[in-house]
Amino acid sequence: MVSQEQRRRQLAREKFLRQQQRRTDARRKARVRNSVIASVLAVVVIGSVALYTTDVLEGDDDTKQNAGAEVTPSASAPSKAPDPCEKPAEGKVKTATWKKEPELTVDKSAKYTMKLATTCGDIDIALKASAAPHTVNSFDFLAGKGYFDHSKCHRLTTNGIYVLQCGDPTGTGTGGPGYTIPDENLKDKSLKANTYPAGTVAMANTGQKHTGGSQFFLVYQDSQLPPSYTPFGTVSESGMKVLKKIADAGESTGAGDGAPNATVVIDKATVTKS
Repeated sequence: MVSQEQRRRQLAREKFLRQQQRRTDARRKARVRNSVIASVLAVVVIGSVALYTTDVLEGDDDTKQNAGAEVTPSASAPSKAPDPCEKPAEGKVKTATWKKEPELTVDKSAKYTMKLATTCGDIDIALKASAAPHTVNSFDFLAGKGYFDHSKCHRLTTNGIYVLQCGDPTGTGTGGPGYTIPDENLKDKSLKANTYPAGTVAMANTGQKHTGGSQFFLVYQDSQLPPSYTPFGTVSESGMKVLKKIADAGESTGAGDGAPNATVVIDKATVTKS
């Protein structure tokens, strides 16, 4: 017999995978749409075109997208908890992309840490350079380029899966650096019984192998997920307190999957080698 709790978790995982597939389809449609727009612009000047609508944990959301995807709007908007975070630092997100993964220069024998200086507090992460060198190397590269600075953490899940998702400068859940990195460390000893324990930092993807980009998620409570997302770091004790503060503020749809009510913006991301 499958318990009610097991069934709930199974449904949450299935929803998670469906969202990834929708994200993959949305990206494909966006590429086709962009190529058509480019052809038309060669003949006549058109007005502005709005792009992208989708949700993800796998890759990469916006509150309205998640709400529209699977949740019937209620008669009145859910009440929001008070925003526990400060105003973002002045600055704009960067939109640069690269054609290929950066050269692998990370020192596998060294220790690397990443500090996310957010509007809600600092989140310190010990990175797993030896177990996930491509992933850590990519984050070292992107952080050095200021890629994450001023970007929003666009997704919070509070039902079945308990994660905060960040790393998309567009804030839509569809953005990325232009290249992908391989899956790594999927047999990490911390991943037991298809569970990503609280404190894990892992890569989001499209639901397909080797499709990680820049989006990542921070697990604030044990979450049942298939071992398909590269675990590449562990949040410090003080960082977990920041995550709990963000989670306690809830998400915007009231359905357990949407933009966080807290204004979570990464003012500055820094990777340090020691």
